Amino acid sequence: MAEPRARGYFGIGVEGVSKSANFGALLRTAHAFGAGFCFSIGAGFDARAARAADTAGTPESLPTWRFDDIDSFRLPQGCVLVGVELIDTAVALPSFRHPLSAAYVLGPERSGLSSALLARCRHVVRIPTRFALNVAVAGALVLYDRLLQHGRFAERPVGTALTPLAPAAPAARRGHGDPVFRRTIPPWLGSNGES
Repeated sequence: MAEPRARGYFGIGVEGVSKSANFGALLRTAHAFGAGFCFSIGAGFDARAARAADTAGTPESLPTWRFDDIDSFRLPQGCVLVGVELIDTAVALPSFRHPLSAAYVLGPERSGLSSALLARCRHVVRIPTRFALNVAVAGALVLYDRLLQHGRFAERPVGTALTPLAPAAPAARRGHGDPVFRRTIPPWLGSNGES
């Protein structure tokens, strides 16, 4: 069964992560959620060890860029950078409205994102936990929240202890509607259909 596709596109990456298995697990998670690309910034990791955790072979399936430093870091035009960091000024993830075109960046558990990279982020979100999570787990939570927001799913059923759950209504059709066909030939097209 094919899952409903979400609108827009996203990428996810890390800054300064040194544990190859964590980055590999994040790559696999990104691939599973339908990422358009992955990236690393100044991350010292062993690609072979990352492949051991990334059993989906993500770099063979979608672009994966390695940037040496923040100065060389680039995103597609119109892509919004969203930092994921456990700081007081960040927006709590459940309250965040995900941009349609976004790149999420996570830092190492101990030191977090650098101040230089935080300055480049248009948004900073935090997962409301008591302490920092593993980078792959944090990435999965952010991508799941994005999917809930931009995916095309039916509303959750509501029930109580006394009444059983009603079956969920089918997902509302979203989009731009059915195609509209002209009934007359516009003057600029000409009467015989040639311009």
